[in-house]
Amino acid sequence: MTNPSRYNFNYNNTVTFLPSNELRSLALAGLCIQDPDEKVAFAQAIYAQAATLSVADGMLHPVQPIPGHPAQPVLMQHLNVPKRSPYTPDGLTALVHAVCHIEFNAINLALDAAWRFAGMPRAYYLDWVRVAAEEATHFGMLNAQLRSMGCHYGHYPAHNGLWDMTEKTAGDITARMALVPRTLEARGLDATPPMQAKLRKVGSADALKIVDILDIILRDEVGHVAIGNHWYHWLCQRDGLEPVAHFQHLITQYDAPRLRPPFNEAARRKAGFTDAEMQALQTVETVSK
Repeated sequence: MTNPSRYNFNYNNTVTFLPSNELRSLALAGLCIQDPDEKVAFAQAIYAQAATLSVADGMLHPVQPIPGHPAQPVLMQHLNVPKRSPYTPDGLTALVHAVCHIEFNAINLALDAAWRFAGMPRAYYLDWVRVAAEEATHFGMLNAQLRSMGCHYGHYPAHNGLWDMTEKTAGDITARMALVPRTLEARGLDATPPMQAKLRKVGSADALKIVDILDIILRDEVGHVAIGNHWYHWLCQRDGLEPVAHFQHLITQYDAPRLRPPFNEAARRKAGFTDAEMQALQTVETVSK
């Protein structure tokens, strides 16, 4: 039953009611939401009230398909998504749409991390609902930019690669922390500066607005990857695992993409990658999946 005293205002100044006082249940409910704007508002509401929410240790089970997503965009294999040049108006819009889709997925990744794994410290759950709220803000900025360009989220096809690894690691929290935030999402730390450089060459007003949005996203994503690094190392210490060696084991076990340089070393170090981890990134066989 909805408690009408529990609400938060989203970026459109509409009211979002939270139907529970339990953080993990709310994260699962948010994950199931299909409408993007509703998901954004719900994720932000959870974080705004996180300090007052309890965290239950019991097992939860989705009663709806997850993740919730709208009928559009059409999802396909990443190799089948058409390539477009950002130097054309259509290509620039498609680029914004692709990043917008990544941020929509990132909301779901954070909400899934918050509900799925019982028995973690309270700080773990607070971290991931904060990430979900910040990813929701990123999505909102990018979707607003799309609309200003005469488009909307769902117009172009997209791929679901980020969620695929989320499903693979559903039964192993250490693998989840290793292979989603500190591997797949950390790729954004490397990819964003070259993308911004290309957009500056495009030079249009819209392209330069996107550069500014990406500055905000990059700043926040350093913090998100740092959260993944923190909990990965915490779990390794708890379970007596050597972090660098175990990471290489997980890459193989889960057939994760092997990262290739160049790496944004400054951003990765801010996000908590150690000297040993950076050295391993530089020396690992750079096979792109």
